[in-house]
Amino acid sequence: MIKAITFDLDDTFWDNGPVMAATEPGHYQWLDAQIGHAEHFPLEEYQRRRMALAEQHPLYRGDFTWLRRKALTGMLLEFGLAESEAQRWANDTIEHMLTLRHDVAIFEEVPEMLERLRARGIRLGAITNGNVDLERLIIAEHFDVIIKAGEALAPKPDARCFLSAMARLGAQSPREAVHVGDSWAEDALPAQRLGMHVAWIDAKNKGLPEHAPGGIHRLSHIRELEAMLAGLE
Repeated sequence: MIKAITFDLDDTFWDNGPVMAATEPGHYQWLDAQIGHAEHFPLEEYQRRRMALAEQHPLYRGDFTWLRRKALTGMLLEFGLAESEAQRWANDTIEHMLTLRHDVAIFEEVPEMLERLRARGIRLGAITNGNVDLERLIIAEHFDVIIKAGEALAPKPDARCFLSAMARLGAQSPREAVHVGDSWAEDALPAQRLGMHVAWIDAKNKGLPEHAPGGIHRLSHIRELEAMLAGLE
C-alpha cells in the first residue's frame, strides 16, 4: 500500500523552461538598469562564475540562491562598489530574481490531483534542488513535508533527502513510497536505488534508457500519475 509520495517541482508541476528564460536575463537586466554594470560583466560572466563557485564549494552546488548571491557580490566588488553597497545590490537583485522565479504556470490538473491523493490518506512531500519556495505557491497546502535539498547541503541525488522525506511522511518501507520527478539522474535513479517506486516524467520524450532498472515507470505528464498508482495497487 502506498502511504507517501514525494515530488520534484520544476518540470514536474510546471514547465520550467519559460520560467528560467524570463528569470535568468530578467533579474540581471534589472540590476544593470540600476547600476550599469553589465557592460563590464555580461550575463555570461555571471553564469561562468556561478559554475566555478559550484565546483569550488561542492557542498553548496545545490544552493542556487547562495551561488547567485556570492557571484553577484564578488562582481559588484570588482565593479568598484563598497562592500555594504555590493551586498545590498546583490540582495535586492536576488529578491527580484525570486519574484520572477515564482511566476510559474502550474499544470491545471495538479491541484485537484493532489487533493484527491490527500483524500485517500496519502501523505505528500516535496524534494527540490531548486530555489522555488513552495510555500509561495497555492499548492503548498497539500504538502506535509517540504525539503529544500540544496539549502540542506544534501541535494539530489544524495540519498539523505529521500530518506528524510520518507521518515517524516511515515513510510516504514521504501516500497510504501513513490517518488515523482523529471530527472533521470537526480530523481529516478536515486529513488529506485533506495527501493522506492518511481514515476519518471519523461517531459522530453526520450524514452526509457536501454537496460533501465525495474521499478521505474515512465510517464509523459504528471496527469498520468493516478493511473500508474492504480496499476501498482
